[in-house]
Amino acid sequence: MQTHQWRVITLCLALVAAVVFVPGIVAAESGVQGVVTVESDETVSSITGIYGTVVVEGTVTGDVSALAGDVVVAEGGTVEGDISVAAGSLRIEGTVGGEVSAGVGTLHITETATVGGPLSIGGADIRIDGTVNGDTTIGADTIQLGDNAEIAGSLTYDGSLSGNLDAVAGEITRDRSLGAGLVSDIQPFATWAFALSAFVLNLILGTLLLLLAPNFSNRVAHTVTDSPLRSGAVGFAFLVSVPILFFIVALTIIGIPFVLGGAVLFALVLWVGLVYGRFALGAWILSLFDRQHRFVALVVGLLLALALAQIPILGGILNFIIFLLGLGAFVTALVGHRRQRREQPGQHSLDEFQ
Repeated sequence: MQTHQWRVITLCLALVAAVVFVPGIVAAESGVQGVVTVESDETVSSITGIYGTVVVEGTVTGDVSALAGDVVVAEGGTVEGDISVAAGSLRIEGTVGGEVSAGVGTLHITETATVGGPLSIGGADIRIDGTVNGDTTIGADTIQLGDNAEIAGSLTYDGSLSGNLDAVAGEITRDRSLGAGLVSDIQPFATWAFALSAFVLNLILGTLLLLLAPNFSNRVAHTVTDSPLRSGAVGFAFLVSVPILFFIVALTIIGIPFVLGGAVLFALVLWVGLVYGRFALGAWILSLFDRQHRFVALVVGLLLALALAQIPILGGILNFIIFLLGLGAFVTALVGHRRQRREQPGQHSLDEFQ
């Protein structure tokens, strides 16, 4: 492959990786991203989408509606509208002008936080140390009210309630029908939403790979089908040995910056290997019907992997094997290409990859 084409591929992969792995690079108001951050000097109208993490340090003049791993309204951050999220954790340190409705694993409203409207939560562990100016409804395993908590309205709950009950200005009522029902209702939707976001990101990366290096991609797929045991072994060895190498290098202080940069590159290689594994699976399925189409193979492989993910235990094992096959074949193809460049310098053409 010609040098300038390698640069194009590297740049495209770096941009995709930046969206997924690096906080604050892209702060879009809506979409599917790894991290969205509203900086302290920034104002946006709203946040809507599927994210790994949402951080509000500045001002959101409207609502925050998201499916996310973590949602944080930092101290000094403001959401003038409502917050409606399904997330692993929700932490409010700043100000929310409207209502907060969430299905979460954990919620912490800190001493510096103020929620201007009602609070409706379904979760596992809930802690309130700040101010809620509306009625509060919580179904959770544990609910703890801190010494500085203030709930201006009533509290309707189910779960283990403890702490400063005097914080509640209105009535305290236990409703055993609440439980974790909200979480149960949201969880299937959240699971599929996260799966959909992963599918879209994998499809974007796979399309880039097939467009920019089609022959190389075909070579990876053929390596999987021609040498599955070797591909799996190489993938497993790479997956295990690189973190060990990072650990050894990190023992030296001067090696820490290299480890940090290498970790991002390692994560990107794993991601490419995962996508190539699914592409190889789709290509193999199509070959059973005497069909060949790169992009159809990519979609078929991604859909099959998505379907496998819904099968408890066995599906996870099969997807892990597919990942190891793709990773091993990708690493093998890269090593083979590098060896060929050393043995035959200056004899590489565009046809080698396209």
